[in-house]
Amino acid sequence: MSRSDKKIKVGLALKWLILCMLIGAMVGTASSLFLYGLELVTDARVSHSWLLWLLPVGGAFISWLYMRYGGAAAKGNNLILEQSYEAPEVRVPLRMGPLVLLGTWMTHLLGGSAGREGTAVQIGGSLAEQAGRWFKLTPHERRVVLLCGISSGFGSVFGTPLAGAIFGVELLAKGRLWRFAALLPCLLSSLAADQITKAWGTEHSHYWIGIVPALSLALLLKVIGASVLFGLAALIFSQLTHFLKAWFTRLIPYAPAKSFVGGVLVIALVYAAGTRQYIGLGLPLIAQSFHEAASPLAFAWKTLFTSLTLGAGYQGGEVTPLFAIGALLGSALAGLLHVSIPLLAAVGLISVFSGAANTPFACFVMGLELFGVDGAIYLFIGCIVAWICSLHTGIYTSQRIGGIKARLMRMPEQQTIGGAKLRLIRNKRV
Repeated sequence: MSRSDKKIKVGLALKWLILCMLIGAMVGTASSLFLYGLELVTDARVSHSWLLWLLPVGGAFISWLYMRYGGAAAKGNNLILEQSYEAPEVRVPLRMGPLVLLGTWMTHLLGGSAGREGTAVQIGGSLAEQAGRWFKLTPHERRVVLLCGISSGFGSVFGTPLAGAIFGVELLAKGRLWRFAALLPCLLSSLAADQITKAWGTEHSHYWIGIVPALSLALLLKVIGASVLFGLAALIFSQLTHFLKAWFTRLIPYAPAKSFVGGVLVIALVYAAGTRQYIGLGLPLIAQSFHEAASPLAFAWKTLFTSLTLGAGYQGGEVTPLFAIGALLGSALAGLLHVSIPLLAAVGLISVFSGAANTPFACFVMGLELFGVDGAIYLFIGCIVAWICSLHTGIYTSQRIGGIKARLMRMPEQQTIGGAKLRLIRNKRV
């Protein structure tokens, strides 16, 4: 290798190192700001119960902002997916970050049931896109940088940098789970973002899995059976959320009015349930599910609250509510199956997310980061079985189906989840 070639490679490596550290620092700082604000608005909502009555007005206002100023940013996570799938003409606007930040804070302040991952991913994607413009990257390099932004946002908001790196790549791997060429820059960015978030004093939730029982055939069969239900829970959540989004849009095309009506329905649902524990992120529900067997209907209530909130156009992610849904279902099943409650709650927490996001390996690694390696075999089984049992569905309609799952579902390679739904509807009509 000539000296000039060595200089080129060293320069390229240095460029990417600086780029990854820059993205990590930007996204980590933004995640800290987001989580700090999220904690403040959640405390305010708990302290002032009357804020729930403003949910329809707040939702209508945010929808109006998106309609007036959002442009392509209104697509949310799906816009980032479309840009990553070899579509260099698609741009992720910088305004996506501030809009989703404000929208998510508003949702949680006023009592919507939503998460935080979608916000972190969109903030990470918009900041990474901006960094790519500064460095004047090629279309291929821009796609890698966008993956770094996704990884940084996800890893820093949950405190799971390894899972964040894999999530960013696996989300777009099109079913080919081992084609992780962008894994190293994603890992560097995610680790940097996580360290910056910690440096800002941000703390993350932790849960104890308890003493893991010894491996036995009976316990394995129980975990597999529960994981089938976790996959079906993911399927129901995805389908219900997509249905409500389409139903609201068809019934009320004007976005602000749609969110206003959705907010009224969320308030009605609060009084129908007789409790406010299903609004917000659901972190108290998760903590409780690790200590005592949950009600068999608790996961269904959280599913309904979250699908209605997101279906009506409110901002926020799906992942933390999915954690709550999975942990509640696992906790309830543990009591019925006579299995360790924290163990099955932990398996449910990551498995429902695995089925809904179609990212089983990222979810497994997240389980290891959150709960340790003692229950690794149960966590792995839960993620894989739930992923398979969630069938052709997922929370990201622009995500492409490919590889193993496409063959299992007998779907055309690289078809999007949204396209798969349309194909099934047409087949049923025929």
